[in-house]
Amino acid sequence: MPRRSILLFAAACAVIAVALIAVTVVLASRPAPGLRTGEVVSTGEARIGGPFQLVDQNARPVDQTLLEGQWSLVFFGFTYCPDYCPTTLQMLDATKQALGDKAADLQIVFISIDPERDTPQALNDYLSSDGFPEGVIGLTGTPAQVDAAARAYGAPYQKVGEGEGYTMNHGLTIYLMGPDGKFRSALAHDLGPDRAAEVIGRVMARG
Repeated sequence: MPRRSILLFAAACAVIAVALIAVTVVLASRPAPGLRTGEVVSTGEARIGGPFQLVDQNARPVDQTLLEGQWSLVFFGFTYCPDYCPTTLQMLDATKQALGDKAADLQIVFISIDPERDTPQALNDYLSSDGFPEGVIGLTGTPAQVDAAARAYGAPYQKVGEGEGYTMNHGLTIYLMGPDGKFRSALAHDLGPDRAAEVIGRVMARG
């Protein structure tokens, strides 16, 4: 797939994500103290996230309770992704380092939108690569299970091409979920580790 087409799909996904958040996230009538212009924060009413049935990179069945008890960064991608997925994972690694002690309460969840190739073993091999954060939880499942999870988060994706050389277009939004498993904020994949850590820390402080 030409890079230009992938960029166009990514731009369209960004517009969809902004529209989704604008419609589904209920904001307080007055900005919370310290809230910066353009920062999106949920009051817990967002219709983003929900039940899912998947397996992790160790082939263990998991569901949405995986997100309970700590903060989570949920990101949709695939192991054959040439640039966006590895770049985002590296950014999230740097973000956790920038968070310092707060990173102990934060997990990264990578959900594959390419179940045809991304078996648990493939995810395990991919996430064990040098340069990626330690402890990333990789999830996959049947096509129907993956589609249900993506729909729950409003995460768009599309298979492009046929045969072994096909690729996957997908949204680039990172979803920050609270310890109750509910959506808190959306982060852009190119926000940068320092700014991402600042936003995450600010949202964590609000609980």
